[in-house]
Amino acid sequence: MDRDQALAIVREHVAQESLIRHMLAVEAAMRAYAPDFGGDPEEWGIAGLLHDADYEAWPDEHPARIVAWLRERGEEAIAHAVSAHYTKWGVAHESALDRALLACDELTGFVGACALVRPDGIATLESRSVLKKLKDRGFAAKVERGEVSAGAERLGVELGEHVAFVIGALRPHAAELGLGRRSA
Repeated sequence: MDRDQALAIVREHVAQESLIRHMLAVEAAMRAYAPDFGGDPEEWGIAGLLHDADYEAWPDEHPARIVAWLRERGEEAIAHAVSAHYTKWGVAHESALDRALLACDELTGFVGACALVRPDGIATLESRSVLKKLKDRGFAAKVERGEVSAGAERLGVELGEHVAFVIGALRPHAAELGLGRRSA
């Protein structure tokens, strides 16, 4: 499977631009992390891009629909990573791909929320600001802080370094992700 095919699936099943931007953000973080863990950036990026592809259309079945679709196409590694991207589902994190998808999912959303409240967007966002906001349970309240910390822990990276890495991975895509400078 290539990125164009994955993006076509996303566009077919997801209408909410905010959800599409989230999946694009996870894709960017996953592509950036892949070389650090000996992974294929294309495969890792596709896992990030597709991880929530069934969420909008079939929220009660998420992620079973996209996992089944991936398995039908022989994409077992991606399917397993998608099935394991939330700790409460109880699916074992067997590979670096699995652990990275877990680690990038909630955090990219949180970093995005942090960028959206800054005049410069993600351009000047720093890890320490994100870590401070993580302590504020009222900020981006739907982001599960336990998933953020569990993801970094399972990936084997210190949380502050992980946050900095994700910020750096998203920064070049600020315009596409809607994380750029806000107009006055």
